Amino acid sequence: MAELSPALKQATPVVAARGEGVYIYDDDDRRFLDFTAGIGVTSTGHCHPKVVAAAQEQVATLIHGQYTTVMHKPLLRLTERLGEVLPEGIDRLFYVNSGSEAVEAALRLARQATGRQNAVVFQGSFHGRTMGAASLTTSGVKIRAGIGPLVPGVVVSPFPYAYRLGLSEEEAVAYALRELDYQFATVTSPKDTAAVFIEPVLGEGGYVPVPDAFLQGLRERADQHGFLLVADEVQTGFGRTGTFWGHEPSGIRPDIVITAKGLASGFPLSAIAAPNAVMEKAWPGSQGGTYGGNAVSCAAALATLDVIQEEGLVENAARQGERLQQGLAKIAEANPAIGDVRGRGLMQANEFVTPDGQPDGAAALRVQQAAAQNGLLLLTCGPAGNVVRFIPALVVNADQVDTALELWAASVEEAI
Repeated sequence: MAELSPALKQATPVVAARGEGVYIYDDDDRRFLDFTAGIGVTSTGHCHPKVVAAAQEQVATLIHGQYTTVMHKPLLRLTERLGEVLPEGIDRLFYVNSGSEAVEAALRLARQATGRQNAVVFQGSFHGRTMGAASLTTSGVKIRAGIGPLVPGVVVSPFPYAYRLGLSEEEAVAYALRELDYQFATVTSPKDTAAVFIEPVLGEGGYVPVPDAFLQGLRERADQHGFLLVADEVQTGFGRTGTFWGHEPSGIRPDIVITAKGLASGFPLSAIAAPNAVMEKAWPGSQGGTYGGNAVSCAAALATLDVIQEEGLVENAARQGERLQQGLAKIAEANPAIGDVRGRGLMQANEFVTPDGQPDGAAALRVQQAAAQNGLLLLTCGPAGNVVRFIPALVVNADQVDTALELWAASVEEAI
């Protein structure tokens, strides 16, 4: 009998039978409050009626029209619609299936567009598991170990992780920018640097928001030296952080935007977007793929955009995210094992520490598992696995947030 790979580890004991909104039901019809959203994928909730209807209609019309062979209308319509929400001037798109593939495409484009070879990433970054994307990833050695040599030309610079550095945010930004300049002076000449890749909020690295001043500093250096600034919005895009794109509060415009996860409410679809002046420098034949821009996924993405706009989900993410963070902070005040509560919008995190301030992955895992037993599904992250993250669908309401906080408080009390 065939079985799944033993390398796959399940974060919760749940076998899902169906999903509805922010809930998952198992075979016994027990209801779980799902604050994982498929790792930020089911942006409009499980099986939103409009997304389901759009996918069902498309399945009966055209399932797959390979986009370098024939063109199909859902892809053309989606491209037009994304033009309405992308940063001004970013007007060319290339579609693939996953975040990792989109990161690979962005790295390829950056190198071809600039004629330079090196890429700078930041400590704690997560950009994917395929070889190029894994080479850009430093959220944990489990992504990189045992597969070397990795793709050359990747330089890792410190991230302004104020809590872990023991600095104020302003001090952390100054330190990280100073260290980046030191990398340019000692490791990768700016003239050899094709791009800097940054997540507006570290994902697997611990749900740490990037200070606006740091993004602004990166933009200044990109303009000064002529390399590209790539915003990896795989997890932060499509309203997740309370703005449509995670980089928006900084006021900067990236040169390349990567999007995936919440783009199609659970259907596999990802993309990179760039100005025509950058995208036209891609070499002939360098962009393509069998399943990229799948018709059903594109139809689901169009419906996702409709739902986000019609139901005000970006604003809801900001509102409910603030409610969630305030509630988590109150619980942390009474529990010194939670050293930090942070996040933006509906990307919120609790960092567990020992009495001497060291990462406590065991405590985080105990609480996360207790929460699952209590009916609240959560995930851990961070290099030491000591961060528990809250990623509900953007449709979550105040009552559901409050219920999650009650379950979380009970789980912390039980496990700590």
